Amino acid sequence: MPEPFKNLINAAAVRDARQQLERVWPAFDGKRFETLALDGLESLELKARAQHLCSALETTLPQDFARAAALIESSLLPVNGDEALSALQRSNGGLAGWVLWPMAEYVARQGLATPQRALVCLHALTQRFTAEWAIRPFIEQHPALVFTTLRQWAEDPSPHVRRLVSEGSRPRLPWGLQLKGLIADPSPTLPLLRVLQDDASDYVRRSVANHLNDIAKDHPALLASWVEEHLRDASPERRALLRHASRTLIKRGDPRVLAAWGLGRRLKGSLALRLSAKRVTVGATLGLELTLVSTSPRSQKLVIDYAVHHLKANGQTSPKVFKGWVIDLVPHERKLLTKCHSLRLITTRRYHAGRHKIDIRVNGEVLASAEFDLRL
Repeated sequence: MPEPFKNLINAAAVRDARQQLERVWPAFDGKRFETLALDGLESLELKARAQHLCSALETTLPQDFARAAALIESSLLPVNGDEALSALQRSNGGLAGWVLWPMAEYVARQGLATPQRALVCLHALTQRFTAEWAIRPFIEQHPALVFTTLRQWAEDPSPHVRRLVSEGSRPRLPWGLQLKGLIADPSPTLPLLRVLQDDASDYVRRSVANHLNDIAKDHPALLASWVEEHLRDASPERRALLRHASRTLIKRGDPRVLAAWGLGRRLKGSLALRLSAKRVTVGATLGLELTLVSTSPRSQKLVIDYAVHHLKANGQTSPKVFKGWVIDLVPHERKLLTKCHSLRLITTRRYHAGRHKIDIRVNGEVLASAEFDLRL
């Protein structure tokens, strides 16, 4: 059985933090920090563990934030700035990895009154562990300063810093504070994304794609215009970025985005859907079999997704769209497509017994559907 995700922040990480802070500040009350940090740690999930260790740091680091920030920076593992974060291991030379989430949280809590000093610390932290969550309160409270800083960081030699420019300012970052101002008006981040969408690092470009996809959820016309503008004469790397950024609107069947990718045409032909079973138990898999028949004298490029309409406790249903296939259906071709859909238990979804529906979406248009009964 895999190690629980929460154990990325564990007792060993607490001891490492104590050791390194004692190294750079012999007066640090490491015993008290360790006692506070370990008290109740085992019962907490990952994010709560980061917040719990942050509270222990607040109790034991100097009250003067500039001094505390200098100690945090001195405790860090020396790096070049371009190493893969997964390759950085904690060592006697300094701290790296998940143990730095509580320290970034400390900066977010205690540094808001001195944002310039706090941003310097986040610049150092993000090269050993991402500061994407910690920078968000500063965007909310000090937007002018932060966006001026982010414009400079977009040219930083470290890909981790450049990624922070995009990832930290995403409107709907998972696990992060929602930036409601940017959800309403994402225009402050657009100049940053223009600079970064052709970044040399795929790591940075993936963040830009996810950022644009966030924007698409609230401003589909803006994303459609972005794709139409930037797809022309795009490099293969930029095309891949824009395609990933378009994924939500492709699933929704947005006509402008589909047209930009040459996917706006309706299927010429027929589609039939067959399910492998009419009754399925949670934990099993359900087979989908699609039969497509082209009646067109020309090849057709098709994006085929499927939506499962999950039954909720109140009897209503909620659709979840899953990736299916991207195919070229040649003239007058008959094509069979199959897929197994898992109905295993996952932490992000609760299943309810009853009638469920699956529909097939071709270039954004629902063309076939079928139903099955789910049993617990």
